[in-house]
Amino acid sequence: GIFRQLVYEEDSVSTGIISETFPSNTLYIRKPLYAIIEIVRSKVECNFEQLGSNLVPIPLMEQTFRINIADILPKDKKPKSNQKTILSIKRRALTLVPAYSITTHKSRGQTLNNVVIDLQLPNRTDDIAAIYVPLSRVKRLTDLIILRHFDYKTLLMKPSKS
Repeated sequence: GIFRQLVYEEDSVSTGIISETFPSNTLYIRKPLYAIIEIVRSKVECNFEQLGSNLVPIPLMEQTFRINIADILPKDKKPKSNQKTILSIKRRALTLVPAYSITTHKSRGQTLNNVVIDLQLPNRTDDIAAIYVPLSRVKRLTDLIILRHFDYKTLLMKPSKS
Protein backbone atom coordinates (compact mmCIF):
# COMPACT_ATOMS: atom_id res chain seq x y z
CA GLY A 1 0.00 0.00 0.00
CA ILE A 2 0.87 3.67 -0.25
CA PHE A 3 1.00 5.73 2.92
CA ARG A 4 -1.39 8.68 2.54
CA GLN A 5 -2.00 10.29 5.94
CA LEU A 6 -1.36 10.01 9.65
CA VAL A 7 -4.44 10.94 11.71
CA TYR A 8 -3.80 12.38 15.18
CA GLU A 9 -5.94 12.69 18.28
CA GLU A 10 -7.50 16.07 18.97
CA ASP A 11 -5.53 18.49 21.13
CA SER A 12 -6.46 17.95 24.77
CA VAL A 13 -4.12 20.72 25.95
CA SER A 14 -4.22 24.31 24.79
CA THR A 15 -1.06 25.35 22.98
CA GLY A 16 -1.74 29.04 23.74
CA ILE A 17 0.63 29.11 26.70
CA ILE A 18 3.27 27.05 24.91
CA SER A 19 3.16 29.20 21.77
CA GLU A 20 4.51 32.21 23.69
CA THR A 21 7.72 30.27 24.26
CA PHE A 22 8.18 28.84 20.77
CA PRO A 23 8.11 30.51 17.33
CA SER A 24 4.76 30.81 15.53
CA ASN A 25 5.73 28.16 12.93
CA THR A 26 6.33 25.47 15.60
CA LEU A 27 4.49 22.20 14.92
CA TYR A 28 3.25 20.28 17.94
CA ILE A 29 3.33 16.49 17.56
CA ARG A 30 0.37 14.65 19.01
CA LYS A 31 -0.31 10.96 19.52
CA PRO A 32 -1.29 9.25 16.25
CA LEU A 33 -4.59 7.36 16.18
CA TYR A 34 -4.23 5.61 12.84
CA ALA A 35 -2.58 5.76 9.43
CA ILE A 36 -4.49 5.86 6.15
CA ILE A 37 -3.04 3.55 3.50
CA GLU A 38 -4.13 3.39 -0.13
CA ILE A 39 -4.23 -0.12 -1.55
CA VAL A 40 -4.61 0.42 -5.29
CA ARG A 41 -5.44 -3.13 -6.34
CA SER A 42 -7.39 -4.06 -3.25
CA LYS A 43 -9.96 -6.82 -3.57
CA VAL A 44 -11.41 -5.90 -0.19
CA GLU A 45 -14.45 -3.64 -0.19
CA CYS A 46 -13.82 -0.87 2.36
CA ASN A 47 -16.68 1.56 2.58
CA PHE A 48 -15.77 3.72 5.53
CA GLU A 49 -18.01 6.79 5.62
CA GLN A 50 -15.28 9.41 5.55
CA LEU A 51 -12.66 7.56 3.48
CA GLY A 52 -12.43 7.28 -0.28
CA SER A 53 -12.27 4.00 -2.15
CA ASN A 54 -9.13 1.88 -1.68
CA LEU A 55 -8.27 3.76 1.54
CA VAL A 56 -7.79 1.57 4.60
CA PRO A 57 -7.16 2.77 8.19
CA ILE A 58 -4.32 1.01 10.04
CA PRO A 59 -4.87 1.45 13.80
CA LEU A 60 -2.28 2.06 16.47
CA MET A 61 -1.52 -1.28 18.13
CA GLU A 62 -0.67 -1.64 21.79
CA GLN A 63 1.21 -4.48 23.43
CA THR A 64 2.30 -4.97 27.03
CA PHE A 65 5.46 -6.88 27.91
CA ARG A 66 6.38 -8.14 31.36
CA ILE A 67 10.09 -8.53 32.00
CA ASN A 68 11.85 -9.91 35.06
CA ILE A 69 14.94 -7.76 35.59
CA ALA A 70 16.32 -9.60 38.63
CA ASP A 71 19.13 -11.21 36.62
CA ILE A 72 20.40 -7.95 35.14
CA LEU A 73 20.43 -5.86 38.32
CA PRO A 74 23.83 -5.22 39.96
CA LYS A 75 24.41 -7.13 43.20
CA ASP A 76 24.12 -3.99 45.33
CA LYS A 77 20.74 -3.17 43.74
CA LYS A 78 19.18 -6.62 44.17
CA PRO A 79 15.79 -6.35 45.88
CA LYS A 80 14.82 -7.99 49.11
CA SER A 81 13.16 -11.40 48.76
CA ASN A 82 9.64 -9.98 49.03
CA GLN A 83 10.12 -7.20 46.43
CA LYS A 84 9.08 -7.67 42.81
CA THR A 85 11.56 -7.29 39.96
CA ILE A 86 9.07 -7.47 37.12
CA LEU A 87 8.64 -4.44 34.89
CA SER A 88 5.56 -3.92 32.80
CA ILE A 89 6.34 -2.14 29.53
CA LYS A 90 3.62 -0.83 27.25
CA ARG A 91 4.49 -0.27 23.58
CA ARG A 92 2.29 1.53 21.06
CA ALA A 93 3.13 1.45 17.36
CA LEU A 94 1.70 1.54 13.88
CA THR A 95 2.17 -1.83 12.23
CA LEU A 96 3.87 -0.44 9.14
CA VAL A 97 6.97 -1.73 7.40
CA PRO A 98 8.78 0.50 4.88
CA ALA A 99 8.65 -0.83 1.33
CA TYR A 100 12.07 0.58 0.56
CA SER A 101 14.98 1.86 2.60
CA ILE A 102 18.65 2.45 1.88
CA THR A 103 21.78 3.44 3.72
CA THR A 104 23.41 6.85 3.42
CA HIS A 105 26.27 5.28 1.47
CA LYS A 106 23.88 3.68 -1.05
CA SER A 107 21.98 6.95 -1.57
CA ARG A 108 25.03 8.90 -2.78
CA GLY A 109 24.47 10.29 -6.26
CA GLN A 110 20.73 9.57 -6.28
CA THR A 111 17.86 12.04 -6.40
CA LEU A 112 14.88 10.69 -4.47
CA ASN A 113 11.24 11.76 -4.50
CA ASN A 114 10.72 11.51 -0.73
CA VAL A 115 13.20 11.05 2.10
CA VAL A 116 12.67 10.32 5.78
CA ILE A 117 15.91 10.83 7.71
CA ASP A 118 16.94 10.18 11.30
CA LEU A 119 19.48 12.80 12.38
CA GLN A 120 20.12 11.21 15.76
CA LEU A 121 23.49 9.78 14.85
CA PRO A 122 24.78 6.63 16.55
CA ASN A 123 27.81 6.75 18.84
CA ARG A 124 28.50 10.45 18.36
CA THR A 125 29.84 9.96 14.86
CA ASP A 126 31.59 12.94 13.33
CA ASP A 127 31.04 11.84 9.73
CA ILE A 128 29.58 14.89 7.98
CA ALA A 129 28.46 12.67 5.08
CA ALA A 130 26.05 10.88 7.43
CA ILE A 131 24.18 14.19 7.63
CA TYR A 132 24.80 16.02 4.37
CA VAL A 133 24.18 13.12 1.95
CA PRO A 134 20.62 12.19 3.02
CA LEU A 135 19.63 15.86 3.42
CA SER A 136 20.73 16.60 -0.15
CA ARG A 137 18.93 13.71 -1.90
CA VAL A 138 15.71 15.65 -2.54
CA LYS A 139 15.00 18.56 -4.89
CA ARG A 140 12.47 20.29 -2.62
CA LEU A 141 12.42 20.75 1.12
CA THR A 142 8.78 19.61 1.19
CA ASP A 143 9.96 16.13 0.11
CA LEU A 144 12.10 15.77 3.25
CA ILE A 145 10.89 14.54 6.64
CA ILE A 146 13.13 14.48 9.72
CA LEU A 147 12.03 11.49 11.78
CA ARG A 148 12.57 12.81 15.31
CA HIS A 149 14.12 15.54 17.42
CA PHE A 150 17.90 15.85 17.07
CA ASP A 151 20.71 17.95 18.50
CA TYR A 152 21.02 21.12 16.39
CA LYS A 153 24.83 20.90 16.74
CA THR A 154 24.62 17.95 14.34
CA LEU A 155 24.00 20.41 11.50
CA LEU A 156 26.97 22.58 12.51
CA MET A 157 29.54 19.79 12.17
CA LYS A 158 32.65 20.63 10.19
CA PRO A 159 34.24 18.06 7.86
CA SER A 160 37.25 16.21 9.27
CA LYS A 161 40.67 16.93 7.75
CA SER A 162 40.90 13.36 6.47
